[in-house]
Amino acid sequence: MVDNHPVILKFMTQLLEKEGCQVKTAQDGLSALEVLEDYIPDVAFIDLVMPNISGDKLCQIIRGMPRLRDVRLIILSAAVAEQTMNSVEFGAHACIAKGPFPEMAKHVLAALDQAELGGSEVTPETIIGLEDVHFREITKELLSVKKHLEVTMMSMSEGILELNRDSRVVYANPSALSLLEVPEERLLGSYFPDLFSHAVREKVNSFLRAPDILSQETQEDPTLELNGREITLSISPVRDEEGTAIVVLNDITTQKRLESQLLHAQKMEAIGTLAGGIAHDFNNLLMAIQGTVSLLLLNMDPGHPLYDRISSIEKHVESAAKLTGQLLGYARKGKYEVKPLNLNRLVEETAETFARTKKEICIHKSLADDLHATEGDEGQIEQVLLNLYVNAASAMPGGGHLVLSTQNTTLKEIEGKLYEPKPGCYVLLTVADTGTGMDEKTMERIFEPFFTTKEMGRGTGLGLASAYGIVKSHGGYIHVDSKSSVGTTFKIYLPASDKAVMADIPKANKEVTKGHETVLLVDDERMILEVGQQLLESMGYGVLTARDGKEAVKIYSEKKDEIDLLILDMVMPEMNGGDVYDRMKQINPGIKVLLSSGYSVEGQASEILGRGCDGFIQKPFHMAELSQNIRSLLQQ
Repeated sequence: MVDNHPVILKFMTQLLEKEGCQVKTAQDGLSALEVLEDYIPDVAFIDLVMPNISGDKLCQIIRGMPRLRDVRLIILSAAVAEQTMNSVEFGAHACIAKGPFPEMAKHVLAALDQAELGGSEVTPETIIGLEDVHFREITKELLSVKKHLEVTMMSMSEGILELNRDSRVVYANPSALSLLEVPEERLLGSYFPDLFSHAVREKVNSFLRAPDILSQETQEDPTLELNGREITLSISPVRDEEGTAIVVLNDITTQKRLESQLLHAQKMEAIGTLAGGIAHDFNNLLMAIQGTVSLLLLNMDPGHPLYDRISSIEKHVESAAKLTGQLLGYARKGKYEVKPLNLNRLVEETAETFARTKKEICIHKSLADDLHATEGDEGQIEQVLLNLYVNAASAMPGGGHLVLSTQNTTLKEIEGKLYEPKPGCYVLLTVADTGTGMDEKTMERIFEPFFTTKEMGRGTGLGLASAYGIVKSHGGYIHVDSKSSVGTTFKIYLPASDKAVMADIPKANKEVTKGHETVLLVDDERMILEVGQQLLESMGYGVLTARDGKEAVKIYSEKKDEIDLLILDMVMPEMNGGDVYDRMKQINPGIKVLLSSGYSVEGQASEILGRGCDGFIQKPFHMAELSQNIRSLLQQ
């Protein structure tokens, strides 16, 4: 007999013992489970509303225990008279409504006789003794409140558990069951710390054993691992005589993932800003070297003993410019000429070039025939492809397979990754290798500039970093999957375009064209001004110089009728290139301006070009490139 009311227990014990029955009692569901550990009754009378595991839950637990499958379960409760009850749902054979003792005794003894005869189960709607019960509105209201609280607890996203003084679970809502991944019939009555893995169990135990935990305010543990998820665990004491506690399990796996994404994005953005600044400063230095080399080679006979050495310096400058170009690519300041591209053509061409240098690698291609175009800078996308090929080759020193594929895809195919893609159609490029693969720690860092797994002197750590920056600057996403000793797969998603792919434009020649006009050269770096002035004068131009924006505005205001072209640095203190341009346009709306920067055209330079500026040239540039840009603008 299980009932939390001592009068009912006494009445039932006397009644049943008089009939020759052996009777054991329990005051709640948890105590009943302790009795049932070494005792198998023929019949169990169970109240519905009890602390420490309710009657319906207790029935379900008993039904789930094979050794108790023959026990006849009879609900004996006042609640059945005033709420809808389906006894079959939780495995009871009969329901008896509590009422006046003489009438209730008759129904109990009849149920015993039925059990002894092995009678059939009652129908769900059958409740014995309802005619003897007087309905009470106050009980209805209490049951209504109880139902409301149950619905509330069942609807909560947090896992809610109730523990008794011995840390045994006596209640769990659906969210808790889902997090714990334990059936309710096994969970109720179990020792709470045993629900956690061995590595975490001692931590939970020490948490529960904290001095006077049940007399303190809510206590929280930062994070615990539970079934592969991260949760926070908080315990709040219940101010009652039973010494119970409420445990709240909060799944923070998604929150932690979003926090990790944010921190990763902030870190990459900070590194990108630093990398871009370094590249800009290096390009200014390279500009001074390139300009000096151009001046030395301008009138030097190829037979001169120093000609080859100076030409070698120029080649080294070009190599260094490619390195800073990778840094700018990572910093997302390396997108130059944007146009609709046929990604299949770029894959074919770059794969063919790569195959000639790595004949030990078998290249397999699966390119979609109906692939959408994508808008981007051809040189930058080629750089991404080659960087991925080189990365794959490094992972397959003894040879292997490189699989290249393209396909059209949609937003739904890329949702759920570490980023939140913008709506629309995408073009997917997949580059997969059968190389050594990477562990999780390495994957977390592969897109950081200067991070490399190669030995000293074998790599710069900029290849994948620049690929990451270039893809991001094109509005795309890059994702990597890898397993040690299995291989690595990179997936690049680029926004699809409905624009037609344009034919290639022939590249300009490298001849130096001269002129006679007057140019105002504005740059805050003295070395750039000096070498720039010499370059321009060697091409026949008259040159005025200014070391900052304010000086440039002053000079132009005084000599605007003499000045034919302004070569304007972008990054300067106090008054930057954009401010200078806007001020010059106010003075002379028809002014011709060539922007010059160690950064690329992406960013502020593109904004100024959008406001009507005439052209852009990136440092370091060759003398021929500068001369052709100047002539193009002056002849417009």
